[in-house]
Amino acid sequence: MSKNIKLTDKEKKLLIEVKKGEIPKHVALIMDGNGRWAKKRGLPRVKGHEKGIKSLFAVFEMAKEIGVKYITFYTFSKENWARPKSEVNYLIKLLKKYLKDNTEKFVKENIVFNTIGDIQDFDDELMDLIQTAKERTKNQKGIVLTLALSYGARDEIVRATRNILKEGLNPEKLDKKLFSFYLFDVPDVDLMIRTSGEIRISNYLLWQLSYAELYFTKILWPDFRKYEFLKAIQNYQKRERRFGKI
Repeated sequence: MSKNIKLTDKEKKLLIEVKKGEIPKHVALIMDGNGRWAKKRGLPRVKGHEKGIKSLFAVFEMAKEIGVKYITFYTFSKENWARPKSEVNYLIKLLKKYLKDNTEKFVKENIVFNTIGDIQDFDDELMDLIQTAKERTKNQKGIVLTLALSYGARDEIVRATRNILKEGLNPEKLDKKLFSFYLFDVPDVDLMIRTSGEIRISNYLLWQLSYAELYFTKILWPDFRKYEFLKAIQNYQKRERRFGKI
């Protein structure tokens, strides 16, 4: 157990149990419920997003502790652009602050920073911050932290298909492995977690989720911390993954 990670006795006990089992290689999360969390407390929606950042830190820290190799957070979807402009601007402001505050940490802690989605949809400052973090961490060997930004799975599949057609590939040579090459750079998901009680995947990693285990919880994202993440991992460990076989 890392000396730097701070845990309650309850978290320590569950962590010991989880470490005995199989750890998913790639965990993907839909961080849902920030707005509802704020509304329940009579706060502006943006306060839910602020609190949600703390949950992202907590979950990422625990994923790193137990040995998850890839973790992907659905941070800003294509559909999120339709939200009120003030909220969109605030989310972009939070993203900029997150990268300014953490890029050096990524470098020091051997973390690989990655994004999927159409980052060209953002302003130049945010794109520069993203590219800088990617460039500075691309050769590191630790956990891969991916943020899905201006991302939609259908857009990803259409984009891949267009690129295949542009290259004039022989349709007879197209198989699942080759098609995957044209998608964004994340491996197949082992466990997908969604908070807030919604039971859907909302245009998220449709191809990569094909054989993922799905875990849904009613807990709102700002309240989803280390213990809740460990419970999701423990639930995953109790399942039998057959991939269509007997």
